[in-house]
Amino acid sequence: MKINIGSKNKAKIEALQEIIKDYPDFVDAKVVAVEVNSEVSHQPKSLEEVVDGAMKRAKNCFNNCEYSVGLESGLMKVPETKTGFMDVGACAIYDGKQFHLGLSSAFEYPVEVTKYALENDAEFSTAFRELGFTDKEKIGTEEGIIGVLTKGRLKRKDQVKQSIQTALIHLENKHLY
Repeated sequence: MKINIGSKNKAKIEALQEIIKDYPDFVDAKVVAVEVNSEVSHQPKSLEEVVDGAMKRAKNCFNNCEYSVGLESGLMKVPETKTGFMDVGACAIYDGKQFHLGLSSAFEYPVEVTKYALENDAEFSTAFRELGFTDKEKIGTEEGIIGVLTKGRLKRKDQVKQSIQTALIHLENKHLY
């Protein structure tokens, strides 16, 4: 079985490879990374845009495979938070006919990071680096901002895994969906 993933991001690829080992239907699957366009802004600012980006990534890499996976993260509005937003990850698994969606846990960026990113239309990793929270150029392919904020307790790859696991609920329980 072949599963395409619409990203060359190391954290996303490793998350998918590690997760499918726990699922009997996918244990022997080969994961192929395909660079595709999400067709959403470089920093999605709504849950709708995050889910749309994941779905477009999955659809855009569906070629000569049984399943394709799209992963996207970005902001969603959350009332009563300090910034009004939280970061969430979405997974879309596409089987050529329908999408199977899942979300990760969500977390809030520091106030000054959110303000900087929104005011400058910057990616959060850029804002995080520009404001001195990290010196890593590609933090999103490593532990991620969540890894820094949780002092390594929850890394980006783990958050990505959550969204994949919740999307796989549909495939593991087809009779319910």
